[in-house]
Amino acid sequence: MKTGIDTFACDGGKSGVGTYLSQLLRRIPPSGGRFELFGWEYDRFAYSEFAPDLEFIPRCRVNGKSANALWHLYRYPDFAKKRGYNACFFPAAHKRPPFRSPCPTIGVVHDMAAYWGTRRTREHLGAVLRMVLPNSLRQLDRIIAVSEWVKQELIDLAGVRESRIEVVRNGVDHEAFYPRPHSEEGELLIQPFSFRRPYILCVSRIDHPVKNHIRLIEAFGIFKERTGFPHRLVLVGGDSNNASAVKDAASASKWRGDIFFTGHFPLKSLPDLYSAADFVVVPSMYEGFGMCVLEAMASGIPVACARAASLPETAEHAALYFDPFEPEDMADRMVALASDRELYEQCRRLGLERVLTFSWDRCAERTLAIIHETAAHG
Repeated sequence: MKTGIDTFACDGGKSGVGTYLSQLLRRIPPSGGRFELFGWEYDRFAYSEFAPDLEFIPRCRVNGKSANALWHLYRYPDFAKKRGYNACFFPAAHKRPPFRSPCPTIGVVHDMAAYWGTRRTREHLGAVLRMVLPNSLRQLDRIIAVSEWVKQELIDLAGVRESRIEVVRNGVDHEAFYPRPHSEEGELLIQPFSFRRPYILCVSRIDHPVKNHIRLIEAFGIFKERTGFPHRLVLVGGDSNNASAVKDAASASKWRGDIFFTGHFPLKSLPDLYSAADFVVVPSMYEGFGMCVLEAMASGIPVACARAASLPETAEHAALYFDPFEPEDMADRMVALASDRELYEQCRRLGLERVLTFSWDRCAERTLAIIHETAAHG
């Protein structure tokens, strides 16, 4: 059997969805031609480190979300038929699903952020995909949801039959993210940056309002006023929707000198950045899973996160929670982690215990089994 893997909308391995695909590819056994990748020409070598034996087929020369959605709508069926696929796997089905297919299809849905909040605040999918997405999701033979939260959204928002959905949770790379000792020096050098410790860390694309950075900046100001502690706020992530509004809020803050934007940060350096943080704050109003929660906990760093969407499902009892709409509440948890050593150590211990239940090996094993089952019954 031959399975195609769609790498479109996986951001060349540089996003949460990209990490998901990279981890899965690492665990595909030598396939003898049973799997091949297809996507943008510029992604030809993006996954070669993880899947050196898999052939890559470049497709869709025109850039842009709408153009690529049209390719999936009109060109993908002929492409899949010519390649002789017995099944096709879409790791970013919430962004690039097919509308019809000559072979069975399996899609992973990481979130339904495009339908969160008001139309003005929703993540932009492009006009074509917005029109066809719910129906396209219903056409998939099998859907993998990364959380129970996403599964319920698929049922409620897209009308997908529950029998077609299976929850397979993401993992965390325990070889990369683990507690690391750091010297008592106040400066942490991670090329090309130098970070002054102590710092509070937030790892997320700069996306307003869904990632809630502006309220985090407000909460950080409250934290500084209350404590007088020397902490800085380090915001890690590339610019996305309305990033300028977040940067304007940081510039207007009294504590702007202690707020640091890194832009896109090298994935290989993230473990060092996590492990030297004082604690991590996840203020998002919407997350389909919350990978940064696991990465922080695996690094032995306490987490304060919003009581929103899938975050309580991912973190369970191992995080401190706040109302994402209330900067004062967010600041309360930040003050608690910075000043109560017993609470800090308790959160650290519970976090390390919690992440043991997440495994990329288990995720890949079940995902590959679903692909094989679906192809065999096609």
